[in-house]
Amino acid sequence: MSKKVWKDETGLEIPANRITKSEKMRETATEKLQSKAEKLNQLLCQFKDEFIATSDKIYTTVLEENGAKASDRKGNFIYYNFDRSVKVETDVQDRIEFDDAMIAVAKQHFDEFISSNTNDIDEMIRELILDAFSSTRGKLDTRKVMSLVKYRSRIPADKYPSFHAAINAIEKGMSRPTSKRYFRISLRDTEGKYNAIDLNFSSI
Repeated sequence: MSKKVWKDETGLEIPANRITKSEKMRETATEKLQSKAEKLNQLLCQFKDEFIATSDKIYTTVLEENGAKASDRKGNFIYYNFDRSVKVETDVQDRIEFDDAMIAVAKQHFDEFISSNTNDIDEMIRELILDAFSSTRGKLDTRKVMSLVKYRSRIPADKYPSFHAAINAIEKGMSRPTSKRYFRISLRDTEGKYNAIDLNFSSI
């Protein structure tokens, strides 16, 4: 039975004879699409759970077959079917965040390091520092900032204390609040290239 009275977003009742054809079509379409979207989302969530459970079980079996413990897991895992036409990937990425105050401290120390050793430091390191602290849309590139840490052993602390003070500030202000798992399943084409099936698991 068709509705005799419709209610709008304010709760106001509108007689059915004042509802246009396109409004009725939109009402039917949105209800139908919403219902299908929710069912598909539920199926995708269930498949993601199955994907994780299956991959974790295979990972554990591989470890056991090679005399390792499941607790040794680092996260990333790739496996194939027997003829390697299907590739399944689990990729774990740690999300790194920086405390703004400690980043400001690090930047001050780096500025001191650069200005006091203008003719002495490696030009490449100078460029890396400047590039790491050039933000995009107000955000630092985590990978670039962390890349500076590996130069600690190359720069003597007694000669360049400001550089080491900057690195210490970065590490003190760094946190890893969460890690994100990404999942992909890909099919190999006739040229040997793997093409991912788009499932957009990361958003659910």
